[in-house]
Amino acid sequence: MTRHRPIRRAAAVALTFGLALTATPALPASAHTGWGSGTQNLGPNVTIFDPSMPVADIQAKLDATYTKQVDAEMGTARYAYLFKPGTYGTAEQPLQIKVGYYTEISGLGAKPGDVVINGKVEAYNRCLSSDPANPNCIALVNFWRTLSNLTVNINGAGQDGCRQTANFWAVSQAVSLRRTQFNGGTLSLMDYCTAGPQYASGGFIANSKLPNTVNGSQQQWLTRNSEVETWSNAVWNQVFSGVVGAPDESTFPNPPYTTLEKTPVSREKPFLFVDAKGKYQVRVPAAKRNTAGTSWDDTSGRTIPLSDFYVAKPGDSVQKINLALAVGKHLLITPGVYDVASSIKVWHPNTVVLGLGHATLTAVKGSIPIDVAGVPGVVIAGVTIDAGLKESPVLLRVGPKHGINISSAANPTTLNDVYFRVGGPHIGKTDIALEVNSDNVLIDHTWVWRGDHGVEGFTNGVNGDTDRWKTNTGRYGAVINGDDVTATGLFVEHFQKYNTVWNGERGTTVLYQNELPYDPPTQADWMNGSVEGYAGYKVGAKVKKHQLYGGGVYVFNQNNPQIHTENGFEVPNTPGVKLHHIMTVNLSAGIIDHVVNGVGEPADMTKVGQPVFVTDYPAVP
Repeated sequence: MTRHRPIRRAAAVALTFGLALTATPALPASAHTGWGSGTQNLGPNVTIFDPSMPVADIQAKLDATYTKQVDAEMGTARYAYLFKPGTYGTAEQPLQIKVGYYTEISGLGAKPGDVVINGKVEAYNRCLSSDPANPNCIALVNFWRTLSNLTVNINGAGQDGCRQTANFWAVSQAVSLRRTQFNGGTLSLMDYCTAGPQYASGGFIANSKLPNTVNGSQQQWLTRNSEVETWSNAVWNQVFSGVVGAPDESTFPNPPYTTLEKTPVSREKPFLFVDAKGKYQVRVPAAKRNTAGTSWDDTSGRTIPLSDFYVAKPGDSVQKINLALAVGKHLLITPGVYDVASSIKVWHPNTVVLGLGHATLTAVKGSIPIDVAGVPGVVIAGVTIDAGLKESPVLLRVGPKHGINISSAANPTTLNDVYFRVGGPHIGKTDIALEVNSDNVLIDHTWVWRGDHGVEGFTNGVNGDTDRWKTNTGRYGAVINGDDVTATGLFVEHFQKYNTVWNGERGTTVLYQNELPYDPPTQADWMNGSVEGYAGYKVGAKVKKHQLYGGGVYVFNQNNPQIHTENGFEVPNTPGVKLHHIMTVNLSAGIIDHVVNGVGEPADMTKVGQPVFVTDYPAVP
């Protein structure tokens, strides 16, 4: 996470499986009792509200979960709160929702205006210290939460004076806000009402309509295919792609805005909704090229009945899941933590795998939790993948590295809000987190994280950081071997060699955020042959065409502040490889000698918190 100062913290297979699945059908869409009685059974950790329920009861339910989740950064509970079409809260009795860890708040309408919240949906700073003189209240670790598919009429009635000034969404990585409209106030991406230092390190918004928006202390942010009334200020790396009303980039880096008039490739995340007959469906938007603004009225894409999905619930085996996938079912993973000792295999083109409530797959016995065949149109969305105690070769593989890969530029395999963790809740080990071997893949918002803090393997005695370097191991974050791959919102942090390696041709990245690893014990541990360190973003030496818009690499060598990294970015010197608006920054320890290929001043201890910018590489005449 970013910070200004240290904080501890096949066909034959399908035919074979078909007979078995006949005897073991997918779970029925049966009713359940409790909250949302008579509605779709989506497992024990999904709550469905309807507008007939008393506001006070809904508020109490959500407040109780927030109390449990506000500090549960490394916990195992997962929740999804889904709102049927209608209006919730009134001017006199607003519904004011606070969102904690591993919590999804989503509407079940076909459009965001079908679910209206009169009130707020908020995330505040988390106070990490019990010392009243120095509570250390920040948003730097406000990870893993989701907001989507509703309209919020901002109403702070009953809150204290400062809280009434805005809807606060003070978040950092692995947080998405999609298909949401805010009306009647201000959206603040920092929490200026809680005692400081108020640092924040997000974030991602897509396909949304925003009011006056205060960026505040957010160090990096991507807003994609949205509309914004106004946007105030920036810190290091603020990128707008296909945003109506986006600020102009002409005075970069004062402020550091990067603005693309249109998004080169996009596909919005699939979402669950209730149709006019009360049936549950999953909407899968089509992929688009060169677009701007929201797409709420777009009728292209597919609508798939939930009956065509295998609905996985905690305790379901990978064998059951694979049986369903092999005969053409889609997969809905309800909230929970799933141990995956053999790969979930996605064989068929156009398969949808959709997670709710930050459903988490944990590698067991060195498995590859998700293995996608070299086929087009697969969508993986809303899933978190954790490394396990035994090293995995990779955590998510898209297409075989050697073998047949069939792709489609019009129907790219897509990853929406797919997050990776190597360590954190437990020690993790992997060689590569994300490996993309297929062509024409879209990565739409991911956080690929080797943990810099967590529960185990991080503070083992006086040599905690040295121990972490040896026990919590991940060599490469994202390795892109396919051609024509696009990433919108690529966040990769703390890996022990290259965080990102891009070997495919004609790749495009729109916002890249990286922190180099905090914990190399010595310079000898951080050497790439005779070169000091590994660049945070490497484009392969044979690549002829590549483009990046808005990239940052940060250094915080807390274990040894004397460690050098030669370059933040490393790319081949060829006219077809172009980097636009890139920077490095020192967070208080270590040195990045150059921004890219020997160009740019050092990000050293004389420039703590002060970015070193390169507007274009190669330089534009």
